[in-house]
Amino acid sequence: MKSQPSRADIPRGFTFAATACGLKKARLDLALLTSDTVATAAAVFTTNRVQAAPVRLSREHLQNSGHKIRGVIVNSGNANCCTGPQGIAASRKTAAKLSRSLGCRQDEILVCSTGVIGLPLRAEKILRTIPQLAQARSSDAPAFEQFTKAIMTTDTRPKWAAAKCRIGRKVVRILGCAKGSGMIEPHMATMLGFLATDAAVSPALLSKALRAAVSRTFNAITVDGDTSTNDTVTLLANGESGARKISSENSDYRKFCAALEVVCKSLALAIVADGEGAERVIEIEVRGATSDRAADKIARTIANSPLVKTAFAGADPNWGRILAAAGRSGVSFEPNSVDIHIAGMSVCRRGRELGFDERVAHRKMLAKYVPVIVDLHAGRGAARVWTCDFTAEYVRINASYRT
Repeated sequence: MKSQPSRADIPRGFTFAATACGLKKARLDLALLTSDTVATAAAVFTTNRVQAAPVRLSREHLQNSGHKIRGVIVNSGNANCCTGPQGIAASRKTAAKLSRSLGCRQDEILVCSTGVIGLPLRAEKILRTIPQLAQARSSDAPAFEQFTKAIMTTDTRPKWAAAKCRIGRKVVRILGCAKGSGMIEPHMATMLGFLATDAAVSPALLSKALRAAVSRTFNAITVDGDTSTNDTVTLLANGESGARKISSENSDYRKFCAALEVVCKSLALAIVADGEGAERVIEIEVRGATSDRAADKIARTIANSPLVKTAFAGADPNWGRILAAAGRSGVSFEPNSVDIHIAGMSVCRRGRELGFDERVAHRKMLAKYVPVIVDLHAGRGAARVWTCDFTAEYVRINASYRT
């Protein structure tokens, strides 16, 4: 992926803007994505029982508008969660103010927030900034870049990805960005993600495509096992490419889904790579399980194990921690049948240590991307989950998040 987006990456008919409204000190903290025309929209939201006001409002707007959306407004620096009636009122006022600036219905606006949970949102800072934010919208790449920066919290860098596919004789663009670094455990998609495409797709198929892509990408990452209260991924499709509408699960739909998954996977891996304090990405692949679901459960247990993650922080080929984590997953398997590979090296065969050079294994585990394969030899079930190592920096960041 290029380090910076270009004008050719921006889907037709979309504009972006960002500004510093004062929720954070002298940093971009308010972002806007709009479609020139009403776009078909799909979204997935957190499954945490504690849900932020903007999540509840966006669900409502998506349903009431018939999945027709003009804009998405995002603030960072405050999650607007556990803020009572004042929180939902702040989100409603934000949507109402933006709808007046765009000349659309209030329920054609989605609202997202990210930041500290439990603090009252100073909505007046957002409301007084919306008119100039809406006026500053641009389809240029620098405006999109500013958007990617304004949504960040503990992220160390912006995350964006783009892909194209051909529908008939027309080129369709898909552009996305995401924020996420901590409080990452997917039970939807654990972060904020914003996707835009100039393809024309029916609402039902757009939702199906998004959910399929999310299940294999955002829902296959974990940093620390915590699911946020504000998780939202939105996908807007405005049809401005001029390509024929995708209204059945034909070859056009399959090409679109493939391109969408490329974008989502790139963003998901970028989140793991930027995990709080992380030094490396770890790919946990479980093979030979009795079912895909069983494989996924084992992979997630390994990926979320503090002992496994700290071993990878030290590049220690301690395969026993991996097998032990698998053993407490709640999935039945025969330990004496398990093979484990770390960084391309076989370290465990049939549940016992296989002679290997620990110095070589240590050097290989210092790489930025370390694959792990756990083969249960019990069936055809398989799953893949991406995580990162746990370092002392993760503790430092989260011990002083508010202070």
